[in-house]
Amino acid sequence: MPNPNSPEILIPRRVKEERLQRGWTLQELAERSAVSRAMISKIERGESSPSAVLLSRLAGAMGVSLSSLMSRSCDSGPALRRMRDQPVWVDPATGYVRRLVSAAGGEGDLEIVAVELPPGQTATFAPIFEGRYDEQVLLLEGRLELRSADVTFVLEPGDCARVEASKEHAFHNPRKSSARYLVVKRREASPGNGSA
Repeated sequence: MPNPNSPEILIPRRVKEERLQRGWTLQELAERSAVSRAMISKIERGESSPSAVLLSRLAGAMGVSLSSLMSRSCDSGPALRRMRDQPVWVDPATGYVRRLVSAAGGEGDLEIVAVELPPGQTATFAPIFEGRYDEQVLLLEGRLELRSADVTFVLEPGDCARVEASKEHAFHNPRKSSARYLVVKRREASPGNGSA
């Protein structure tokens, strides 16, 4: 029996929840994300496993993080997420492995994602248009070419770079072994909401 908290089970439900929460039709989300209405419908029905590129376009259009589409919302306060309980998702197009270390956060919360990018692969992410995100990448192993808009960084283990989430960004592994890295993302609190 499939785990009800696995990303494969949650993604269809979360995409639909986020779309309906905004009062958008399939067509409206399609226009905002540049993903076809038919594909969004298949994703919401669990009939298609979206690639990282498609999922990032949907997340970006709705102003949410990719991780928030792969996990349940969490309550604030003390929490523990053991490694065995951390959702793992594999991009069907590239074999990119994404493990949500922390619970998906709300405004102002940190989100920590551990990633393994297979040799020679590239993972490209659409810009997030709603909300402001601060995203930093720490390379743990291998080599990583990180492009954000028109700037490219070449990272060696221990290097950390900031990515502009409001612009398309891509991760490329030029080596013959996997690149392992952490992405730490924080959604900045909206002005006037009482958050610091």
